[in-house]
Amino acid sequence: MKITRIVVDRLELPLDPPFVASWDPVPRTTLAATIVRVETDDGHVGIGGGDHLHGVVEHLPRLIGTDPLRIEQQVRRLETIDLHAGRPWPVEAALWDLIGKVYGQPVWRLFGGVADRLDAYASLGARRDAEELAGVARDLCDDGFRACKLRVDAHRPATSIGQVQAVRDAVGPAMALMVDLNQAWRMVGDTAPAIDLRTAQRFADAFAELDVTWLEEPLPATDHGGIATLRARSRVRIAGGEFTRTFDQLVSDVEDDRYDVHQPDAVLSGMWRGRTIAELALRRGRWYTPHTWNDGIGLLANLHVCAGAGGGPFLEFPCDPAGWTPQRRDFMLASPTTAHDGVVVAPDAPGLGVTLDTDQVAGRRVAQVVVTADGIAGRP
Repeated sequence: MKITRIVVDRLELPLDPPFVASWDPVPRTTLAATIVRVETDDGHVGIGGGDHLHGVVEHLPRLIGTDPLRIEQQVRRLETIDLHAGRPWPVEAALWDLIGKVYGQPVWRLFGGVADRLDAYASLGARRDAEELAGVARDLCDDGFRACKLRVDAHRPATSIGQVQAVRDAVGPAMALMVDLNQAWRMVGDTAPAIDLRTAQRFADAFAELDVTWLEEPLPATDHGGIATLRARSRVRIAGGEFTRTFDQLVSDVEDDRYDVHQPDAVLSGMWRGRTIAELALRRGRWYTPHTWNDGIGLLANLHVCAGAGGGPFLEFPCDPAGWTPQRRDFMLASPTTAHDGVVVAPDAPGLGVTLDTDQVAGRRVAQVVVTADGIAGRP
């Protein structure tokens, strides 16, 4: 079996009304998605997605003519691309989708098959005042979610702590609460300084009193000393690693015991390598619950890794009644991934379980590139 063609489609869904994400310097007016299809000489097709493949397409001819089932070799090829270009891991997701179809198994079974369903935590994205936030959390609790992640303003500790207090008062002990300060990295154009260790400690102390399950990204990802000090002092778990890029960096996070909760995203740092990190973290008594805030294909890729390894105790489920619905998030899919009574069931279909909405793909396509043995056709 050989790879004969790779097709990359870039899609855009207008967002009306815009979505005001807490980590974005400006409101989102479009949702961009990239779909990659890997085709073989015997008719198999694997579908991946979840990140934008910036600078990656020009290197994809190196995969043409290679065996998609030799996954370790493929991952090593993709790692060389990752060094010189953008993150190529949606291509790996497509390869796993193809492998699962070849063997007639969902990827989570190939990755270990530990869990066929995972409790989900509703991951909110917009900032709200205390009353609004408490109302949204109460509604999610009524819908069956037993966990919820809140985004608050790290530069307004008193206000933000009050918001979490309001949510805890509204839901009581029925819902686990996580809080994300989004200090590990910055979106393009966002030059706001990160908070310091003293402020992060203030949050950790307050959240311990509110029985917060974990505090996410309280400091810059490169502040290893600050993170270590905070972890040593904190009574709340510290979570991070969603944008960590290389396998060596992820291994270092585990070996240095940097986080209580490891969150590498399978379409930002790889599925195969992510499965290894999950095993290492779980063996050390730490949690593995990947970042999944991307499109519907990216969510599925992370679901398969987490279910295969038996991660958790919760899987991130991006949803926000303010404008980030499963239908928007998964617009390229024939049907969105859903959480019933707060539980996401792993797909039983071979591969990742991706079924594209062909009308949406055609109607929202803004560019297409086709890679074959003859070269690259189209525009990225």
